[in-house]
Amino acid sequence: MPPTDPNYTALRSQLASLTTEAYRPDLADIDRRPTLDIARLMNGEDTTVPTAVAERLPEIAAAIDATAARMARGGRLIYAGAGTAGRLGVLDASECPPTFNTDPSEVRGLIAGGPSAMVTAVEGAEDSKELAAADLTALAVADRDVVVGISASGRTPYAVGAVEHARTIGALTIGLSCNADSALAAAAEHGIEVVVGPELITGSTRLKAGTAQKLVLNMISTITMIRLGKTFGNLMVDVRASNDKLRARSRRIVALTTGASDPEIEAALTETDGEVKNAILVLLGGVDGHEAARLLNASKGHLRAALQSAAGHAHPN
Repeated sequence: MPPTDPNYTALRSQLASLTTEAYRPDLADIDRRPTLDIARLMNGEDTTVPTAVAERLPEIAAAIDATAARMARGGRLIYAGAGTAGRLGVLDASECPPTFNTDPSEVRGLIAGGPSAMVTAVEGAEDSKELAAADLTALAVADRDVVVGISASGRTPYAVGAVEHARTIGALTIGLSCNADSALAAAAEHGIEVVVGPELITGSTRLKAGTAQKLVLNMISTITMIRLGKTFGNLMVDVRASNDKLRARSRRIVALTTGASDPEIEAALTETDGEVKNAILVLLGGVDGHEAARLLNASKGHLRAALQSAAGHAHPN
C-alpha cells in the first residue's frame, strides 16, 4: 500500500487515534537509561494491566457464562486473531487438552495466515475479512459455537471479519480489544475492551495489550471449564496424565481429594484407566469403575453431581 493510496492515509489516521498506538514523549530517552531503570519502568507499566482488566470483569463474566452455556450443549470455543493476538489464542487453545482433558477440537485457535504465522509473519493475512470467514467455514462453525475475535487495536480486519461471519450464522461472538469504541467490540455480541493505554515501546502491542489479552483468555477458558465441571473445587480433576509430571500430579490430586493411601489410589486409577475423576468417584462414592463412568456420563462430567448420585456416598462438600 503506497503512501499516496487513500486507504493508506486513512489507516495512518486511524492508527494515530488509537490509545494502543499513542506516542509517549516522556520515554523518548529510554534507550539511554540504565537497564535496571528500564526494567523498573516496564514492571511498573505492567502492574497497571490487572486494574484495567478489573474494570471489565462484569463484561468478562457475562461472556463466560454465555460461553459455558453454549459449550454445555456441545459447542466449541474458537479464538481468532492476527499476530500476537492470534498467537495468544492458539496458545490458550493448545493448553486446554493437557489441563482440562478437552478434545483438541473443543477449543481451537485460528491465526491469520495459518500455523506458519505462529513463528513467521504472513504478509497481508490480517487485512482480510474473507480469510477469516474461510477459516471459520473450514471448521464448519455453527450456531452452537463461540467465536472470540482478539485484536489489540480492535480494528484488525481478520478478527472483525471472524466475529461478523460468526454472528451471521448465529454463533456466540466475543470481541476482545484494548481500545475503547472499537469496531471489534461493536461487531460482537459481547464486547470486552481492556484499555491499557500507550505502550512502553510505541505500537508494540505484545506488551501491556498482550498481557491484558492473556489474562482475559485465561479467565475465559479456565472459568468456562470450572462451569463445565472440569475441576473439583480448585483441583484439576480432568487433567490428562500424558507425561511423568502429569501422572504424579494426578496421583496427588486423588490423594488431596480422597485422603486415600497410595495402594488404594493406584488400584482406583488402574480400575479407571488413569481417569482422575473416575478414580475419585470410586474411592469416595464406593462404586466400581464401570459405575463411576456411568454416573459421570449421566452428570455430564460434573463430579459433585456424580458423587451425590452415588447412593449413600454423597460427598460432604
